Amino acid sequence: MSALEAWGEFWQGLSPDSVSRLRELCAPDIRFVDPFNDLTGVERLETLLVHMFQTVESPRFVVDDRAMGRDAGYLRWRFFATLRGRSIVLEGMSEVRFDADGKVTLHRDHWDASTQVYGRIPVLGAAIRLVRRRLSAPAS
Repeated sequence: MSALEAWGEFWQGLSPDSVSRLRELCAPDIRFVDPFNDLTGVERLETLLVHMFQTVESPRFVVDDRAMGRDAGYLRWRFFATLRGRSIVLEGMSEVRFDADGKVTLHRDHWDASTQVYGRIPVLGAAIRLVRRRLSAPAS
């Protein structure tokens, strides 16, 4: 199994009991970046994942596709969870970089927080939709 496949399988099987596997798969100074976090160190990533399990119900990742480029791997995924009684689904892509030993040194998530999270907040969502309409190309 390639390092990218192992990383994708880790996220698909993520549970409170599997968080400790990060130390097997990551460099000690891994950098993790998403729309809400920019942190360095495997301990900080463990803390983030433990926090996720404490704040959302039934979080689950499904990796739909993966590709390995020259310098990085890419995982296309969906995240499912329940937050305050409401189901959420996020779609995104992760850029993953590895060291010479196949340990993850960078995990950078790319996903649209403005529509997938902020856009669901009543007043903020209306403002975001207004800005998107004003900036979008005219319909033909």
